[in-house]
Amino acid sequence: MNVDKVTISIDADILKKLDRMVRAKVFPNRSRAIQDAVSEKLNRIDKSRLDRELDKLTKADVKIEKALADEGLASEVDQWPPY
Repeated sequence: MNVDKVTISIDADILKKLDRMVRAKVFPNRSRAIQDAVSEKLNRIDKSRLDRELDKLTKADVKIEKALADEGLASEVDQWPPY
């Protein structure tokens, strides 16, 4: 994994909690804990962005998309391997 070093400022109380979790072996070190937290937050932001885009679809859009997906599956079913 390619990593870059960064310097951050963090609230002292948060750092104390973080250090307790590292001592309790929840995380191997501060760096990994912060990396995991940032990654989780970015994933949540991406998911909520997707949710907002999906909310823009009307029921008619959903029906059209489902019909297109079903049509695609039906046309390919003869190419599926037998079980």
